[in-house]
Amino acid sequence: MASDVPAPCRDEATSPVSSQRQAFCGLAGIVWLHRKMQDAFFLVVGSRTCAHMLQSAAGVMIFASPRFATAILEERDLAGLADVHVELDRLVERLLERRPDIATLFLVGSCPSEVLKLDLGKAAERLTKAHPGRLRVLAYSGSGLETSFTQGEDTCLEAMVGDLPSRPAGEPGLLVVGTLADVVEDQFSRLFEALGMGPVHFFPPRLSSQLPPLGSGTQVLLAQPFLGRTARALEARGARVLEAPYPIGIEGTRLWLGVAARAWGVAEGRLAEILERPVARAEQALAHYAPALAGKRIAFFPDSQLEIPIARFLQRECGMELLEVGVPYLDRRLMAAEVALLPEGTQLLEGADVDQQLERVRAERPDLTVCGLGLANPLEAEGLATKWSIELVFSPIQGFEQAADLAELFARPLIRRERLKV
Repeated sequence: MASDVPAPCRDEATSPVSSQRQAFCGLAGIVWLHRKMQDAFFLVVGSRTCAHMLQSAAGVMIFASPRFATAILEERDLAGLADVHVELDRLVERLLERRPDIATLFLVGSCPSEVLKLDLGKAAERLTKAHPGRLRVLAYSGSGLETSFTQGEDTCLEAMVGDLPSRPAGEPGLLVVGTLADVVEDQFSRLFEALGMGPVHFFPPRLSSQLPPLGSGTQVLLAQPFLGRTARALEARGARVLEAPYPIGIEGTRLWLGVAARAWGVAEGRLAEILERPVARAEQALAHYAPALAGKRIAFFPDSQLEIPIARFLQRECGMELLEVGVPYLDRRLMAAEVALLPEGTQLLEGADVDQQLERVRAERPDLTVCGLGLANPLEAEGLATKWSIELVFSPIQGFEQAADLAELFARPLIRRERLKV
């Protein structure tokens, strides 16, 4: 990776802990991926339990035409009493008859192939050949044994990299990688255009049938911190991944854009001129919520992999005190620029033991605890204010215009608790 970020202010060692992950599995990524790629369909191949989980997590889709479903494996399938390949082909044919608008079909494994007794990669190749020029079929794993929560997007995008069309060798281009809300994507597009940068493409695209080109002149700017496999797959095809903090908060967004602009040869004066107004607007909006957060103590349970960039934003721009920051796993390469911005002495835990972390949180009693849904209610019952980490994944939080909205997500439970005091 190329390095073009400010000198690190610290190099804190982490404390890796061997523990089972206490987070959603990678199937959860379907919830935001199906909204992003309007012509894609996600067919989960798995158990009835997975079908219930997915329907519950994405229950809002009962009001719209769904773009996901579950092919449930029964006992007779697993026992070899039925040909699962024939069953899957029959199911896909029925699906395409009902939904001829599907351009890309993702076969998503809820368990490893050894458990499913089905090689979804080979099934995807067979189905693609059965529908030449009509349908692209890709396979990836959303298994909780292989992926954690947001890693489902990583395995999905990794599966798509091989199908990206080739750009002529050396032809320049910028590829922003990681799902962003359309409104955020439009904001960044306008900033890149004002900086004179282009062509700029976003991956995943809004239509899976319009894949961005990729070549040796492509520079990759990661918008999400959980895309290690995708980054390596892009590099294997000759792209260059830029090292930068993530576009969370005013500082992170400014540094993120700055790394891309310098790699593109944009003059510092031009960069400062273009960013002046959105930065000023964001600072004014953020000032409304920062006082409610300043001096408050916060702890993060490992869940979404967004913990480090958000902790950096809350500490450096909102004045919060970090008690400890847990992450499901630490990709030191993709997180180097973020870790360098954390304050000295930050307790950064990789794969923290949840029971031990609960004991520390109960002893320390932080003003706010960021955790998964399963821990939030018990902690609230014990008088501790919480913030659901899943809310941070589903909300548009990247970019200048969203910095105040992100701060509000953390200020709201503190303000509510203050107003309810007797």
